[in-house]
Amino acid sequence: MRIALLGGTGNIGEGLALRWAQDTDHEIVIGSRNAEKGMTRARDYRNRLSEHGVEADLSGTSNTGAAAGSRVVVTSVPPAYAADTIEAVRDDLADKAIVVSPAVGMVRDETGFHYDAPEAGSIAETVAAATPDGVPVVSAFQNLAAGALTDLSNELNLDVVISGDDAEARNVLKKLAEEINGLRALDAGALANSAEIESITPLLINLAMYNDGMHDLGIQFR
Repeated sequence: MRIALLGGTGNIGEGLALRWAQDTDHEIVIGSRNAEKGMTRARDYRNRLSEHGVEADLSGTSNTGAAAGSRVVVTSVPPAYAADTIEAVRDDLADKAIVVSPAVGMVRDETGFHYDAPEAGSIAETVAAATPDGVPVVSAFQNLAAGALTDLSNELNLDVVISGDDAEARNVLKKLAEEINGLRALDAGALANSAEIESITPLLINLAMYNDGMHDLGIQFR
């Protein structure tokens, strides 16, 4: 499977790229607004993986080049740019493509981080509004700490909550998430439930800020 990480030069894109490249045989493509930057970061990721004995099928290009032909397209960009990023590649999305939204809208004040829901209800629903009809959008990976993913020596034992209106697309993402060693995927139903999932992330960050030893905090449901 070809997986594109648009804005894959950022923290969450880096973490997912490294983990999928390490734990699976999928083709991973790092996208960037600047193709040269995408290629440079892909080379950096390959070098890091090589240090762990992994020869990865990982390349870099522009966001549009990454989206073209990819089965799964992850908008691993800051929330303010998520919808615009999909708008820019909408004509490049392949038949049967699935768009994945991991972004969370947050604001920070003197007390900590707080969920900042957009008018659409969630960032995932904002992305869905910008995505062509017939292309399913799945909300996933919001509650994973980027540091926990990018540190390849770190053993994961975390849950990923997935929501979306297309059951088949949710199942694809469930399987794809669980191909990363140490992740368990849980189905949260319709995309309308994505706001509740996104809103957990500020709480996790605040807990990490105020408690020692919780820098890369994630979630488990028992």
